Amino acid sequence: MSKLTLSVDPEVIEQAKRLAKSSGTSVSSLFERFVLLLARKQTGEARIGRVTRRATGLVRVPRGRKARDVLADALAEKYAISTATSRSTAR
Repeated sequence: MSKLTLSVDPEVIEQAKRLAKSSGTSVSSLFERFVLLLARKQTGEARIGRVTRRATGLVRVPRGRKARDVLADALAEKYAISTATSRSTAR
């Protein structure tokens, strides 16, 4: 890690400290995440989260069905609700 010195308005410093404390992190970590987020936004690069990366490929979508419909059916089953796709496949 390298050190960086910034000139910032004292009020902004206090806000950064409060934000970091409420997030359970340091001001340095908060600043680092902010810069990385801005850089990704400019390049259009989307970061895939760790959980999403691990879950990728666990489910195969049946032919003729959309992933969104499979998800809707799974949620409907989990929460015992009825959806248009779950009604049409139950017939």
